[in-house]
Amino acid sequence: MSKIRVAVFGCGAIAQRRHIPEYASNPNVELVAFADPNKQRAEEVAAEYGGKAYENYEDILKNEKLDAVSVCTPNYLHAPMTIAAANAGLHVLVEKPMAVTAEEGEQMIEAAAKNNVYLMVGHNQRLMPPHVKAKEILESGRLGRVLTFRTSFGHPGPEGWSLDGRDSWFFRKDEALMGAMGDLGVHKSDFIRYLLNDEVVEVAGFIGTIHKEDTDVDDNATCIVRMKSGAIGTLMASWTHYKGGDNGTVLWCENGVVKIGTGQGDEVIVELTNGTVETYKVGAMATNEKQVPSGVIDDFVQSIITKTPPTISGEEGLRSLKVILGAFESQDTGSIVKL
Repeated sequence: MSKIRVAVFGCGAIAQRRHIPEYASNPNVELVAFADPNKQRAEEVAAEYGGKAYENYEDILKNEKLDAVSVCTPNYLHAPMTIAAANAGLHVLVEKPMAVTAEEGEQMIEAAAKNNVYLMVGHNQRLMPPHVKAKEILESGRLGRVLTFRTSFGHPGPEGWSLDGRDSWFFRKDEALMGAMGDLGVHKSDFIRYLLNDEVVEVAGFIGTIHKEDTDVDDNATCIVRMKSGAIGTLMASWTHYKGGDNGTVLWCENGVVKIGTGQGDEVIVELTNGTVETYKVGAMATNEKQVPSGVIDDFVQSIITKTPPTISGEEGLRSLKVILGAFESQDTGSIVKL
C-alpha cells in the first residue's frame, strides 16, 4: 500500500509536540510539506522530518500531491484552511476548537461532505486511557444513572506551552477569539458529551479575564450545564492554575462515584455505595509537561486507510463548540442559554 501523503499547516507547539512526531512514527505516513508564516520554523521541521517548507499553505495545495492535512494554526484560520483543503480533495484533521463560529463549523462539514473527504477534530480527551476506561465502567451500568458531575481543565496558561510564550497568538483576540474556553473548555464539553453519551441542552457561563494582563481573551470560565438526561454539572476551564493544574472529572451516580484523574492523574477510582473501592491504573493522561501519544493522529490515519469515517467527526466537533459558544452568549446576556 502506498503511504498517505500528509502536509501540516502551522508548525507551532501542537504541531511540533504531537502531530508531526506522531505522523513521523506512523509507518503508513509520509510527511510531505510544512507551512508556517515564520518560514524558518517550517524549515527546521522539514530538516528534521524530511519534506518541503513553505511560508504559505495555498502554495502547498497548488504544488504538492497530498492525501491529507493537519491544521494546527490559530483558531481564526481553522475554517478557511480546512475548507480549502477539503475543496482540494484532501482529508482534514483540524485542531480544536474546530472553528470560531457555528456557521464556520457548518461550512467545514459541508465542504468535507461535498468533496467526499473526512473531517476529524483533534479532541484527544476521548482517547486518553483513563477516559476510555471510565466510559466502559459507566456503560456497564453498575453505577446506574449519572446524576451530577464536575469536570475541569486548568493549567498555568499558554505562556509555557506556546513556542512564542507570552507573545503567542493565544492572547490575541483577533486570532484566538476565545482564550481558556477555546483552548481547554471545548475539550471538556466534548469529553462530557462523549463520556455520558448525552447532549448539553442548557448552559450558563461565568467567563472572564481575571489575571492575565494585556489581553482581552478569557483566562477563566465556570459553566453550569444541564444534560438531556437531566444530569447537571459544572464545567471549568482555567489558565490560572499556577499550581495544581487539573484535568479531573467526578461523576456522582445512583450507586456510587467515579473519579477520573483526581488522584495520581492516571487513575480511575470507583467508590460504590456498598463500600467497595476499585482503582484502575490504565495508562497516563497527556499533559503539557509529559507528552504521551495522543492517539488522534493514529486514529485519523486509520480512518483514511480503512475508509471508515472518524468517530471524532466534524459534527461532533461542532456540537462541542456550540456548548462553548452558548456559554459566551450566556455571559454576554446574563441568561441561561438553551442549545
